[in-house]
Amino acid sequence: MASIQQRLEDLLGPVVASLGCELWGLEYMPQGKHRAVLRIYIDKPEGIGVEDCENVSRQSSSVLDVEDPISGEYVLEVSSPGMDRPLFKLEQFALSVGEKASIRLRIAFDGRRNFKGLLKGVENDEVVLEADGEEYLLPFELIDKANIIPRF
Repeated sequence: MASIQQRLEDLLGPVVASLGCELWGLEYMPQGKHRAVLRIYIDKPEGIGVEDCENVSRQSSSVLDVEDPISGEYVLEVSSPGMDRPLFKLEQFALSVGEKASIRLRIAFDGRRNFKGLLKGVENDEVVLEADGEEYLLPFELIDKANIIPRF
């Protein structure tokens, strides 16, 4: 059976696409027994405006009300990925080569869980990151959270 995360992506991807946006990713975060936060990140080449977020929120809310994939109460948030854009898919890591990133792993790899460094590429199912003068091949399935570090 598909995870709640995958079910939500399958359900909301077409909704977001129908409104001219890309589903960049989503975060489903249960908070206690009967509460959760569902954060939907949307993007498009010319950038995201408030109207895009409102439209996606309204349409997603309607679909979620009908399909009811989340039991209990939840807060729905829709936003652009922003400057510190989270990375959810291997393709997004590949598109971000040359950027600095912060990566947290689910379990320790090479004695640590947190890495900050330069994204060098993607090889098979691993993210290549240069950090602290070393090159790491981080297994994608171990990545819990990854964000671009904004340049100012």
